[in-house]
Amino acid sequence: MGTYAAVVLAGGAARRMGGLDKPALPVGGRPMRDRVLAAVSDAMPRVLVGAADAGPAGVRVVREDPPGGGPVAAAAAGLALLDPDVSVVALLAADLPLLTRAAIGELLKHLDRETPDTEPAGGGSAPTPPAHSRSAPTAPSAHSGSAPTAPADRSGSAPAPLAHSGLDGERGPDGACFVDGDGRRQSLCGVWRVAALRAAVHRLTVERGGSLSGAPVRALLAGLVVREVAWSGDGPPPWFDCDTDEDVRRAEEWAR
Repeated sequence: MGTYAAVVLAGGAARRMGGLDKPALPVGGRPMRDRVLAAVSDAMPRVLVGAADAGPAGVRVVREDPPGGGPVAAAAAGLALLDPDVSVVALLAADLPLLTRAAIGELLKHLDRETPDTEPAGGGSAPTPPAHSRSAPTAPSAHSGSAPTAPADRSGSAPAPLAHSGLDGERGPDGACFVDGDGRRQSLCGVWRVAALRAAVHRLTVERGGSLSGAPVRALLAGLVVREVAWSGDGPPPWFDCDTDEDVRRAEEWAR
């Protein structure tokens, strides 16, 4: 896999943490969103979507429309800032403090593998899991609207078809994401083909009458072919997210 972009979603109200700016909370002395951005330091460009006034040098910052409109609206805003030659994007929640470059590399490797997939998300196989799910205490899991029309992108082109050709013209994966120990997809810890995501944004915008505000991630990804990746590396699960103070404390212990 060659170059890729990264869109980091840093919005959300963090209701279970008293409405704090959750991505700005430190783990190991560094804000969670900065740790996520560091894990994709080789991505070009890197886009941070949320209320942050500024990101690290070289990071593009944008706000979803409407503010607080949810992860799908944020994903659409981030995709709109990508350059027209970008074909692959890492779509990541900003509260994944244990994410590593090696984990992203594993996802990119699986997306680039030429073995075709045949089961689209949400169709024909097991139902698509919730966009955000929590697993057993020994293996916590990660999670995972908007303008009247789909955001324009820098390419200025119409949405591309979802399918990606694999071997012998069979449909290859549109994306690859981690699954937790219970087999639940961690959709906001994955890598995706930009054309597939843009087409999905366009489809969902039409289906919802022009607004992506409050749309669930599973609705965005419905119909996409997803390669599920179980983490087999050393260390804690890269998809571990921090929704509570206890999660942050646990991440601190792992990050030592």
